[in-house]
Amino acid sequence: MSFVFSTHWLQRSTALLITSALITASMQLANQYERDLSLSLILGALFGTLLQRSKFCFFCISRDFIEQRNSHGLLGLITALAIGLVGYTAIYGAILPVAAEGRFPPDAHIGPVSWVLAFAALIFGIGMGLSGSCISAHLYRLGEGAFASVFALIGVILGFIAGFQSWNPLYLGFIQNAPVIWLPHTFGYGGALLVQLSVLAFIAVLLMKYHRAITSHRAPNPTVEHGSFFIALFVNRWPTYVGGILIGFVATIAYFRIAPLGVTAELGSIARTTGSWLEAIPARLEGLDSFSGCATAVKETLLSVNGVFVTGLVLASFASALWSGQFAPERPSPQKIVRHFIGGLLMGWASMTALGCTVGSLLSGIMAGALSGWIFAALCFAGLWLTLLLRQRISWLQ
Repeated sequence: MSFVFSTHWLQRSTALLITSALITASMQLANQYERDLSLSLILGALFGTLLQRSKFCFFCISRDFIEQRNSHGLLGLITALAIGLVGYTAIYGAILPVAAEGRFPPDAHIGPVSWVLAFAALIFGIGMGLSGSCISAHLYRLGEGAFASVFALIGVILGFIAGFQSWNPLYLGFIQNAPVIWLPHTFGYGGALLVQLSVLAFIAVLLMKYHRAITSHRAPNPTVEHGSFFIALFVNRWPTYVGGILIGFVATIAYFRIAPLGVTAELGSIARTTGSWLEAIPARLEGLDSFSGCATAVKETLLSVNGVFVTGLVLASFASALWSGQFAPERPSPQKIVRHFIGGLLMGWASMTALGCTVGSLLSGIMAGALSGWIFAALCFAGLWLTLLLRQRISWLQ
């Protein structure tokens, strides 16, 4: 059941108020705290707007291809990765001119490669398939009024606590000696860029080859308007490749100025703080804080770089949805709440174990030239594919 406000001016006035509040908050953060917090809030707002405007949801664009052979969304993802790869490589050339063995670019999401990573990525894909969105999409869909996402995010936090509980044996047994493979170490900057762009181009050719144009018989969407450039920019959905291009630039700027894109560090820190307070997780998490990825830490201050990034993401998505008339509060059914919660649990455990999600491990990892990012992408897609097949056969999962 959905309910849409009929008064556009009220929605758009509220959207302007939220936008004004975000601008004011960024100025206050710059003046009273740290400029990194201010910039992170702005980048989070930009990221949330791009996700909402272009429907840049890893689950949705993968499902469109798996179920309908519509490859437009995945081609948008390929576009974002290609631009991010070029941008990251340009930055690496400036801050680390020689990709010498044993040296890694600062803060880049380059993780250890082991069966644990592959298994966690598979579980993440299954969780994403159950809950109907990845973690970043749950955050922006929350701004669109998808209240079932709240239960998925609660599941993510509890899943993180489960991940902390299982971390020490996994790390000591399989992760601590696993190789950390950064492709520029093997191919050099130019070679790594050429190899990865070639792989992306090959995937793009396959996606275009198997793309099947869909003739829609659905009634026209009443929120879609046609006409001026203003309507195209602020009301109609953007093509996913437009979102992909802009996300590639935002990711590059974020890495250059603050840190790679990621949405789970704050959620993980809340989980780690809560787990420590409840004495539900080990007092010492072996080796965890030595990895980059979406690092978690016990919270000691209210404001964090990732926390304001996620806050900006949700609020900007909310404002964008209000302005475009796409804010539609939804009352979830008990079945949907349970499915979202279980999916969130799986994604939380997997994000903690893989040191990131589809944004931190996949997007930022591949842009950084990390083999771990490619492995996460392949196994996550496999897990999602498997779950969508099950959802077609089991009515409770639909």
